[in-house]
Amino acid sequence: MPDSIPVRKNDQIDVTFSDLTQDGSAVAKVNGYTLFIPDGLPGEQATVRILKTKKGYGYGRIAELTKISNQRTKAPCPYYDQCGGCAIQHIRAEGQLDYKREIVRDALERIGGFTGLQINPTLGMEEPWRYRNKIQVPVAWQDGHFVFGFYKKHSHDIVDMDHCLITEPIIDEVVQTARRVAEEKGITPYDEAKNRGTLRHVMARFGKKTGEVIVVFITRTEELPFRKVLIQTLTDAYPQIKSIVQNVNSKRTNAIMGEKTKTLWGRDVIYDRIGGVTFAISARSFFQVNPIQTEVLYGKALEYASLTGEETVIDAYCGIGTISLFLAKKAKKVYGVEIVPEAIDDARQNAELNKIANTHFEAGKAEAVIPQWQKQGIQPDVIVVDPPRKGCDGALIKTMIAMQPKRIVYVSCNPATLARDLKLLAAGGFEVKKVQPVDMFPQTMHVECCVSLEKK
Repeated sequence: MPDSIPVRKNDQIDVTFSDLTQDGSAVAKVNGYTLFIPDGLPGEQATVRILKTKKGYGYGRIAELTKISNQRTKAPCPYYDQCGGCAIQHIRAEGQLDYKREIVRDALERIGGFTGLQINPTLGMEEPWRYRNKIQVPVAWQDGHFVFGFYKKHSHDIVDMDHCLITEPIIDEVVQTARRVAEEKGITPYDEAKNRGTLRHVMARFGKKTGEVIVVFITRTEELPFRKVLIQTLTDAYPQIKSIVQNVNSKRTNAIMGEKTKTLWGRDVIYDRIGGVTFAISARSFFQVNPIQTEVLYGKALEYASLTGEETVIDAYCGIGTISLFLAKKAKKVYGVEIVPEAIDDARQNAELNKIANTHFEAGKAEAVIPQWQKQGIQPDVIVVDPPRKGCDGALIKTMIAMQPKRIVYVSCNPATLARDLKLLAAGGFEVKKVQPVDMFPQTMHVECCVSLEKK
C-alpha cells in the first residue's frame, strides 16, 4: 500500500467530522486523506474503524461516538440501519433544513462561482413523516422466504419490511394486504439472477386530496395468477381503491416498469388536486410524490414568474402539465414541451379536465421544439424549466439565452447541475435574483430548489 495513504483497513482512529456529502455520509480528514463515514454529523468526534481504502479516499464506520452533536436524534424507523431509502433520520428536522440550505449554497459557490447570493431558509413540512403518495416495493425470494421491502444500502438485497414511516399509511396497508394474498396463494416472486418467477414489484399510489388509490402489479409474465382473488380481497378491504392495473416487464433489466399496461379492474386513472388543479394519474404518469410540498414549490415558481395575465410562457420540461396548468391560470398563453409522448397526452387531458384553454403541449426535445416556436413568432416573456437530475441540455441553455425572455424560473432537484446551468445563464446575460430551497423529501439528503433569474 502506498505510503501516501495514512490509514489501513481495520485501523481504529479518532476523527472529527467536518461536513456531510449528498448521500448523507459524514466527512473526516486524516493528514489530508478523506474518509466517508455513514451516520456521523459535522462537529461530532468519533472512533472509527476503516473498512476500505482507495488512492484518494476511504470508507469507515463509527465504532464509538465521543462527542455528540445537538442536532442528533434517534431514528424512529426500525429498518433505518439497513434500508437505503432514508439517509438522515438521525438528524433533527430543523437540522435537516439547515444542511439542505448549505448543500445549495456550497454547490452555487463551488460549482457556479457565485458569491454573496441570498439563499432563503429551506421551506420544510410541519409533519415531515408519512408524506409519500407512492410506493414501489420490489418482491423477491430470499433464504427460503418471500420478502417485500426496499433495497439495502449499496445493494440489491431486499430488507423485508411491513411499513415505511415516510409513506402514506393507506398505501402501506394496501401493499401488505397484496403481500399476504401473494404468499398464501404461492404467486412466485421474481428471481433477478435467473430471470424467473412472476411478481416483480407492487406499486400503489394515493390521491392526497381525493383519497383515491391505484394499485399496480408489475409482472414478468403476461398472466397474473390468482388475479381475481387479489382484486376481490383488495377492493373488499379498501373502498378507496379505484383502479387495479397490471404492467408487464419481461426484460432482464433494472427498470421497474415495462411497455405493456392493462387495467384489471376499475378506471385507468385516479385523480388528485394540487393548488386547485385536478390531475388524472395513470400507472405510468410522473407525479410528484410529496403533494403538500409540491404545492409549496410550484407556488414559489408561480410567484417568481410574476405573471400579470399578459405573458407568454414556455414550460420546457412540462411532464403531465403540473407547472404549466398552475401558470396558465395567471398567464396569457403557456406552451409546454416534453420528450415523453405519453406525458404530453396526459398534459392535454389534464388541461381539458380543468377547462384550461390557453395551453399548447407538444412532444419532442425542448432544444428542438422551442426554436421552431421561435420561427413561428412565439416570443416568451417567461421560460420555466424543471429538468431531470442531469439538468438542462446545453442546446436548451443556448436557446434560452438566444430568446432573451424577461425572466427564467429554474426548478431543480440537483444543486450541482443547477449551479452549472446558472453559471451558463449568468454568462448569457441573466442575473440570479432569488434562491429558495424546498424540502420535498424529508429524512433524505435530496433538496429541490426554485430560482428566479432576470434579464440584465
